[in-house]
Amino acid sequence: MSGLKNIFTEHPNSVNETYTEHMYMSGSFAISLFAAAFCATVHAILPFMFEKTASGIINKLHARMVTNRVVKAPFEERGKVVSS
Repeated sequence: MSGLKNIFTEHPNSVNETYTEHMYMSGSFAISLFAAAFCATVHAILPFMFEKTASGIINKLHARMVTNRVVKAPFEERGKVVSS
């Protein structure tokens, strides 16, 4: 059973998130990507609509994921009192 738990928690832990935090973050990215895909599809058919919307969504996602990512303490260290 431990191996099964590891496949669900290994990657979230590698980015210092719990499984639930990672599920929420990934889900919010998925919703934004669906919105970008919708806008890009409409733009492909009607080029006067959503001219910069899809690229704007992608740029915001990149900023959230890479540029402005808040790095948390490793999961094992959260909740511990650190003396100065």
